[in-house]
Amino acid sequence: MKRNSIKLMLLAGIATLSITSCKKNLILTPNNQLSSAQVFSTAEGYTEAMAKVYGAYATTGNVGPYGNADIQGVDEGTSDFWREYWNCQELTTDEAVITYTDPGVQDLHNMVWDANNQISQGLYYRSLYQITLCNNFLQQSTPAIVASHGISGADAANIANYALEARFLRAYQYWVLMDLFGNPPFATETFKIGSGIPPQTTRTALYAYVVSELKAIEPLLPAPNKNLYGRVDQGAVWALLARVYLNAGVYTGTADYTDAITYCNKLISSNSYGLISNYQNLMLANNNLNTISGGGSTSEFILTINYDGVKSNGYGGSQYMTFAEVGGSMPVTKFGISGGYAGMRTTSNLINLFPANATTDGSQFPSNGNPDTRAEFWYPGQTTGIASLTTFTNGIPSCKFRDVTSNGTPTSSESFTDMDLPLFRLPEIYLIYAEATLRGGSGGDLTTALGYINLIRTRAYGGSTAGNLTSTAQLTLQFILDERARELYWEGFRRTDLIRYGVFTGSNYLWPWKGGVASGTGVASFRNLFPIPQTDIAANPNLKQNPGY
Repeated sequence: MKRNSIKLMLLAGIATLSITSCKKNLILTPNNQLSSAQVFSTAEGYTEAMAKVYGAYATTGNVGPYGNADIQGVDEGTSDFWREYWNCQELTTDEAVITYTDPGVQDLHNMVWDANNQISQGLYYRSLYQITLCNNFLQQSTPAIVASHGISGADAANIANYALEARFLRAYQYWVLMDLFGNPPFATETFKIGSGIPPQTTRTALYAYVVSELKAIEPLLPAPNKNLYGRVDQGAVWALLARVYLNAGVYTGTADYTDAITYCNKLISSNSYGLISNYQNLMLANNNLNTISGGGSTSEFILTINYDGVKSNGYGGSQYMTFAEVGGSMPVTKFGISGGYAGMRTTSNLINLFPANATTDGSQFPSNGNPDTRAEFWYPGQTTGIASLTTFTNGIPSCKFRDVTSNGTPTSSESFTDMDLPLFRLPEIYLIYAEATLRGGSGGDLTTALGYINLIRTRAYGGSTAGNLTSTAQLTLQFILDERARELYWEGFRRTDLIRYGVFTGSNYLWPWKGGVASGTGVASFRNLFPIPQTDIAANPNLKQNPGY
């Protein structure tokens, strides 16, 4: 067991979610007969409402995989937060291509999207929707309003804690908008829906807001690893602050590597997280049970989106990651699914970051005898070169996401998945510390950074030190960028990383089909930001479009 369980049922036409420790049941029982006012009239109602705030990360509506969608005008199957976020962060880079020809999809890797792109538009509205849920909860959870319902004591204290978590989840979504769109509309709980049109904020102002919110809630949240599995605690705050500070130069024009190091140190020195022994167990159906040897509840997951193959059905999240990566000659039984969608592959740029494989015939699944066990790829029937983005056998698919348990046993469903997805895990913090130190942040130490990197690489090499760096001279910024790809590929980081390194746009770094050319070509720097959707520009006269669109 990881931690105690909390049952979070959501009524009032919102979804229902239960976050538990080991079984991780996510219950969906919509009830459209209660009004919002009724929901927020009891302590149980507040718990039910908080379920939607969390549940909107894992579900797309109130009736399973489709029907009664959260967001209108977008294909519900594609409107899951993780799916939209992943598409924008990975399909635009050297790490991923996909066969899908849905509107807007191929424009991402070709880097020719516009303000009507349905994928970036879907993410934009998903993030704003989840912010709206947080704002609504916070409007209803002031001490005065809670007291007016006759709620006091421990129940009132629980609601106050929920409000802190809602503030984090809102800050996280504003970070997503800041990172991808730069200058979105902005509203907090003080803005009443129907009272007017939200103003547009600037990227710099939004950066200041996100940082101030996170710092304000930091001392009030549970200590790291002390909240329920899948819920926010101080560790999540520190992880997001470290990530935000690492990218401060992009967001504001002024770097802040010192603060990135400060929050890495807070998280690492808490001794609340540790690396599990087997990298290949990270993205499996029972990854909620991953713990370090002798570490009790200690894992490397800092905050997760939780899924259940029976009770939280949808076509995004870990379902998307598992089904879309499987096709061709890949053995579906090893993935615990009924059949794949023959979608995702990677380019030779990622493959070439790993050592040579011992074999590519599939006999040493999933890492082909590669000394670096993170190289989980499938080669039989595939070509490394990509003549066609829409042909599955062109490019190398990953085997990283598999909805079987750590002993290979299939789980509760062959159509949906039990695998949780981490929003933050410890190796990212080690890598932030190393990069921020190399970039001159105060309080960092290169020898310490080398030790953190070697922890990651020792695990990657199956406990062997054969892949370790032997000198701080080997610890370069290019090495860190490459190591981030090796450790974190397909986890939603690559676009942000390439922008921070100045190689997402332009022609200094190319990959297959960058800019719509098979060998890759440079693209204009305005594509470092996505456009504000044209639909929102038309609806809100306060909004100005990002340059270039």
